[in-house]
Amino acid sequence: MFHRILLKLSGESLAGEKGFGIDEQHLAEYAQQIKAIADRGIEIGIVIGGGNIFRGLSGNKKGFDRVKGDQMGMLATVINSLALQSALNAIGQKARVLTSIRMEPVGELFQKDKALRLLGKGNIVIIAGGTGNPYFTTDTASVLRAIEIEADVMLKGTRVDGIYTADPEKDPEARKFKEITYDEVLSRNLRVMDLTAIALAKDNRMPIYVFNMDTPGNLLRMIEGEDIGTIVQP
Repeated sequence: MFHRILLKLSGESLAGEKGFGIDEQHLAEYAQQIKAIADRGIEIGIVIGGGNIFRGLSGNKKGFDRVKGDQMGMLATVINSLALQSALNAIGQKARVLTSIRMEPVGELFQKDKALRLLGKGNIVIIAGGTGNPYFTTDTASVLRAIEIEADVMLKGTRVDGIYTADPEKDPEARKFKEITYDEVLSRNLRVMDLTAIALAKDNRMPIYVFNMDTPGNLLRMIEGEDIGTIVQP
């Protein structure tokens, strides 16, 4: 059983069947899954992407300045974080939003000591705004925050049930890994996370567990030790 985790959620998953914005039912299901493990006494930090609202890189391809586009993406993650906080509060779970850039009263500025104090008091800490810098993804931000809050593991909740040799939605012959090393992810150029995130995890020996968060109950199953995803470690 883990003591403290960092959970990475994709913004696209929050859109559910809508494909854009926030699907309230999907958001509520996520909140229930997260509360279920919080009730087990696990301390939880969360980083959410913003792709359901705006992706900086895609904006750049359409003529946006890359820095401005990434800043818009950071704000999208704040919107998602506030939505998840509200969903958690609605079911009786304490949650706080900390931001990587100063924007009180929307959220307090992220500091490691503050985050650890809140976690120790039973709050779920949602860290919004990515790293606060352009050119860095929320995957990299997730690994960074996992290291900072001294998490036991970084969990990457996705729409697939682990890491495969190829995209399982496109290649029926794709084979799933039960476990894989950082070096193999890099050498095979597997796009489960960006290369900066994998390299940062490798340098700091932060294990990454990839699983399907969209199946209700999977988060608790993974916490309880069921083999439902792929672990990335040395």
